[in-house]
Amino acid sequence: MPLALLALAIGAFGIGTTEFVIMGLLPEVAGHYGVSIPTAGYLVTGYALGVMLGAPLMTVLGTKISRKRMLMLLMGLFIVGNLLSALAPAFSVMLIGRIVASLAHGAFFGIGSVVAADLVTPDKKAGAIAMMFTGLTVANVVGVPLGTLVGQSVGWRVTFGIVAALGVVGLAGIARLVPDMPKAEGVHLRHELAAFKNVQVLLAMAMTVLGFGGVFAAITYIAPMMTHVAGFADGSVTWLLVLFGLGMVGGNLVGGRFADRALMPMLYVSLGALSVVLALFTLTAHDKLLSAITIALIGALGFATVPPLQKRVLDQAHAAPTLASAVNIGAFNLGNALSAWLGGLVIAAGLGYTAPNWVGAALAAGALALALVSAALERRAGEPGTVVAGGAPAEQRAAVHH
Repeated sequence: MPLALLALAIGAFGIGTTEFVIMGLLPEVAGHYGVSIPTAGYLVTGYALGVMLGAPLMTVLGTKISRKRMLMLLMGLFIVGNLLSALAPAFSVMLIGRIVASLAHGAFFGIGSVVAADLVTPDKKAGAIAMMFTGLTVANVVGVPLGTLVGQSVGWRVTFGIVAALGVVGLAGIARLVPDMPKAEGVHLRHELAAFKNVQVLLAMAMTVLGFGGVFAAITYIAPMMTHVAGFADGSVTWLLVLFGLGMVGGNLVGGRFADRALMPMLYVSLGALSVVLALFTLTAHDKLLSAITIALIGALGFATVPPLQKRVLDQAHAAPTLASAVNIGAFNLGNALSAWLGGLVIAAGLGYTAPNWVGAALAAGALALALVSAALERRAGEPGTVVAGGAPAEQRAAVHH
């Protein structure tokens, strides 16, 4: 794997840390500014909305420049946002800082996925994407716990200052290691937008929303579930999340490795197993050992879907993949928001703290169903004489493509 992937992974590590570390520092931030915990929660919500809106916006703005330069500009935006958060004199200024940093998130992973795939041979593309996303998964194992510890011990401003420094390292790495890859000739915004006319691109994004939503339906409410149902102490939630992060790291690497060999079968297995494990979590959540094992499995199976889903979007939007790739990153965050909302509804309905696991199982099963539909449509499009998108027979499209 090219060394340039390390630079992308460092940037991903910083982004993953700043996204999730705020959750462990909300009491400190709320106390400092004299706001309630729910109000401080806007720092999480604002970031998620910024990712969803920023992914297409920043990608469109970057269509006129090379991908390397755009990655550098995004890391610069990330640094500015975290410095603003670290130095914010008022809560409103910190919220602005969070939103500024979030605008870099979706476009960085979207453009970074395209760059990572272009750095290697076709048979290693998913593995290269997984290598970049390793930075995000490792952030949940190392960056978030350490950032939380530093924030609680020394001060939350120090945490965001360190994250900004990570951004500087990532920026320097991209500038030094990532080759200058000019924008593809003849590809304009209308070509990028045309990718969304492809039903396979839309199906892949819907799989992303439902599949990853299944993971966060359970993980969003992991603290009350583990303390009230499994009987863990409050302080145990941190290491349970580390187990989840370790599962993410392993699943991401395995998903990248096998997606290069058999992408759709990898999705069938990971989504199907994820649905089953989430359903079983309603039972295993009552036992400490079994719940800990299940949490690690959810992390592994959930992130085993990330490289194949991202590669699926790149493959289906191969003529102009940058915008589609970035929007798919926003789809992950949409899945997070949707599943958290649905999980909250079933808890509020009095169904108990394990009820979100059923929501997650249903969402993952829905993603599996879409994967089967997508494969069926692809097989049908490959039959001689079948008319595909754009009105061309399948055999004519194959001739042009090859």
